Amino acid sequence: MDDDERTMRRALRLAARATGRTSPNPLVGAVVVKDGAVVGEGYHHRAGEPHAEVNALTAAGARARGATAYITLEPHTFHGRTAPCTDALVAAGVARVVVAMRDPEPRVNGKGLRALREAGIAVTEGILASEAERQNEGYLSRVRSGRPFVTVKLATTLDGRVVVAGRRYLTGRPALKEVHRLRDRNDAVLVGVGTVLADDPRLTVREVRGRDPLRVVVDSDARTPVSAQVVRAKDPQRTVIFVARDAPAARTKRLRAAGVLLATLPRADGGLDLGAALRWLGEQGVNTVLSEAGPHVAGALVGAGLADRLLLYLAPLAGGGGAIALPGLADTRALRELTVRRVGDDLAISGYLS
Repeated sequence: MDDDERTMRRALRLAARATGRTSPNPLVGAVVVKDGAVVGEGYHHRAGEPHAEVNALTAAGARARGATAYITLEPHTFHGRTAPCTDALVAAGVARVVVAMRDPEPRVNGKGLRALREAGIAVTEGILASEAERQNEGYLSRVRSGRPFVTVKLATTLDGRVVVAGRRYLTGRPALKEVHRLRDRNDAVLVGVGTVLADDPRLTVREVRGRDPLRVVVDSDARTPVSAQVVRAKDPQRTVIFVARDAPAARTKRLRAAGVLLATLPRADGGLDLGAALRWLGEQGVNTVLSEAGPHVAGALVGAGLADRLLLYLAPLAGGGGAIALPGLADTRALRELTVRRVGDDLAISGYLS
């Protein structure tokens, strides 16, 4: 591994510290190196706060002059909630900038690199680009397709059933803790109204330290009870319930009065237009969604090509007679980059959907 790759990997590790905190912005890390030594480093903590480049340059101070700055994503050139990072790099007097990948955001997309070159700064791009793409798959999905990156999570028996009589959870405590860690790392967690009626989940982070995601319920006919925990939460405005445009007015009125946010969508395929739901979330700056919905919504997401990653927790159980995990799929869906891990007594099977 050469020095550029080694230092860029360090910048990627810095960026990862803010996973789940920066939306609608991307994850970005930066490292400033002079004469072979790190003189400053930083990462973007959350939207509205200084960007990674500024944090790293501030730490470096005067030592940034003549140095090389390693940045996981192309610096921006426009005035938003913060000043352009290209201006900060030029003002600091860095001699070289190494970036992992370009930012596809239309206001950037090569403009940042061009501005640096025009200022006389040497630019190298493409160092660990695939790793940077993976790290920002949520941001990139929203910018490129208008919708968040969606992970569909399901717990099943060995024969693909999602319910076993007498058991609230199919999987053990280690898998449960991992799911709560995923909630912390995703912007939103999504369920269908069937899950709300059957399990009354809180959709919060409790098994690990972290922050609660946005709670999203797909509920065509506004059947979510006002007594549901997602409605009675201490922050009901962090619950979004998607309902059909023709949902019963009395029910929608009660939910609005309870303080949750209702968004109306057209009906589709016996439910709601899930593509429209995801586009709505993308417009609100949501980069990543973790679906913990039951088989009907999970199958609809996968079947419509709206799921990017599938995560199955396979419990060492057989039988039970419950619904199958992904009903109604007309075509076979292949998984790429498949991984299989043991999580306590369970298996976690994960892959990207083609």
